[in-house]
Amino acid sequence: MTETALAVDIGMTNIDLILETSSGQLRKMLSNQHQSALEQFQQALDAVRADLSPGMKIGVTGGRYRDLPEVVEGFDVIKVDEMQALGLGGLALSRLEGALIVSAGTGVAMVAARPSGVAHVTGSAVGGGTLLGLSKLILGTDDVAEIDRLAMAGDAAAVDIMLSEAVGGKVGRLPANANAVNLGKLDRDNGFTKENLAAGLVRLVAQVIAVIAINASASAGLEDIVLVGHLMDLQSIRREIDLVGEFYERTFLVPDQPGFGTVMGVLAVLKQEVH
Repeated sequence: MTETALAVDIGMTNIDLILETSSGQLRKMLSNQHQSALEQFQQALDAVRADLSPGMKIGVTGGRYRDLPEVVEGFDVIKVDEMQALGLGGLALSRLEGALIVSAGTGVAMVAARPSGVAHVTGSAVGGGTLLGLSKLILGTDDVAEIDRLAMAGDAAAVDIMLSEAVGGKVGRLPANANAVNLGKLDRDNGFTKENLAAGLVRLVAQVIAVIAINASASAGLEDIVLVGHLMDLQSIRREIDLVGEFYERTFLVPDQPGFGTVMGVLAVLKQEVH
């Protein structure tokens, strides 16, 4: 019989949790409503309070999880290293034995995950938070679904300077229809549509993540690249990352429900602890 276990990942924007019982798994994404780690943790508890059992252990990572006390409301708190959780969760979702696991959320972290262990490789300060901030300034919205819809309807080539325009053709393995300068046309013209601006913003963020991931995988000696995190929920982001993959002849794996990658790793550690 499966013991009840709760895994929590406190992100800057969202709080993800997985409640595992004998009936299966319940996965929830909550909008982070608080500043302190304790209030964020209690928000997660409140979301599944009816299913909690006295004395059960709960695993947590993300944000300022280290600030949490060892016991909260009578529950033992198991603090899981965030990079360890990312690596284990990414492998669990992808069903691979080894890969570069990329957490694309508000910010971006990349770890080398192997059977021998998990090690942080690099990351990027350009991530989902960048997309939301720039979208609020330029598009007048930070609604994720709206940004995704606009970007899917737009054409980034309308706001980017393309290689065909910059140098008249391809450069190395990059074709003429690849971009040379993200948002490079914004200082030359005006009257851009929201759709095209959104497409350009998405391309900027996606390209930074994808190119860093390719270089990080080479540095770590890993062929497979797995992308998790809620930024990967956006169809427009996945489209642009796939395009980078085409340029560099690399494949990016995005598992089902990628936003639950890190919290899946917390659950893996927690199940080892409780058994």
